[in-house]
Amino acid sequence: MPILASALLWGTTGTAASFAPAGAPAAGIGAAALMLGGMLLFLTDRAAWSLPRVCGAGERWLLLVGAVAVVGYPVTFYPAVTRTGVAVSTVIALGSAPVFTGLLGWLARQGRPSGRWAGATGLAVLGCAVLVLGPELLGDGAAVDLPGVLLAALAGLSYAVYSLIAGRLIAAGRPAGGVMGAMFGGAAVLVLPVLALGPVGWLLSARGAGIVLHLGVVTTFLAYRLFGHGLRHTPAQTATTLTLAEPAVAAVLGVAALGERLPALSWCGLAVLAGGLAALTLPGRR
Repeated sequence: MPILASALLWGTTGTAASFAPAGAPAAGIGAAALMLGGMLLFLTDRAAWSLPRVCGAGERWLLLVGAVAVVGYPVTFYPAVTRTGVAVSTVIALGSAPVFTGLLGWLARQGRPSGRWAGATGLAVLGCAVLVLGPELLGDGAAVDLPGVLLAALAGLSYAVYSLIAGRLIAAGRPAGGVMGAMFGGAAVLVLPVLALGPVGWLLSARGAGIVLHLGVVTTFLAYRLFGHGLRHTPAQTATTLTLAEPAVAAVLGVAALGERLPALSWCGLAVLAGGLAALTLPGRR
C-alpha cells in the first residue's frame, strides 16, 4: 500500500538526521530537505506547473493554505523537539494528526469517521505512545515543556490540514502528482527564510549534503509521491492513521542501525500499534 510505503520511508528520517554534522540546526535540516524535495515534486510533474492556473479561486486558496501547512510542520515540530525531546514531540505530533484529521474532515463534511476507524486509531495511538515513550516511562523522564507540547500539537494540526486539502483536491479529480507538486513547490519557496536565517556552512560538508539529499529525495520527494498516490484510494482520515507506522520503522532502525535498546514495554507498544494498523487495513468498511 502506498501510504504504508511512504511511512516506511519517513521512518528513516531520524536515523539519517542523527548523522548530521555538528552545528547543523534541526530546523535548518528540515527546511533544506523541504526545499529540495518540494522543488523536485514541483519540477518533475507538469500538472503542478499548470494546476494553479486551471483551478478555480477556491481551489487556488486551498493550495495556498496547503503550502502554508506544509511549511508549518517543520517550523513547529523541530522547535518542539528542542524544547520537549524527540519522544514526546513525536507522539504528540503523530498521535494528534489522525484525531485532527478526523475532526476537521467531519467539520468540512468530508465524511464522518466510522467506529472502526475510531477504535483502530485509538489502538494505534496508544501503541505509538507506549512504543516511543517506553524508555521514559520506565525511567525518571524529563519534565514536559508546555510550549513544546503546544508546538508539537500544531505540527500534528499542520499535517492534518495539508493531508485533508490534498485528499479533497485529488478526490475532486485533480492529479495527485500535480496537487502534491504545487503544494510542496509553494512550500519550498515559503520555507526559504527559515534556511537563510540560520547557519548554512554545514551544507557544504559531504555529510551535510548527503543527509539533505537523502531527506529531500527519499523522505520528501519519493515519500510524498507515494502518499499522494495513496490518497487517490484512501481517505485522509485513514491515511494519517496508517502513517503511525513511521515511529515503528524508526524504532526498529534505531535498534538495527544505531545499536539502541528498547525495553519490553516498547516492544509491547509496537505490537499494539501493529494490531491497530492491521484492524484498519483489513477488508471492510473504514
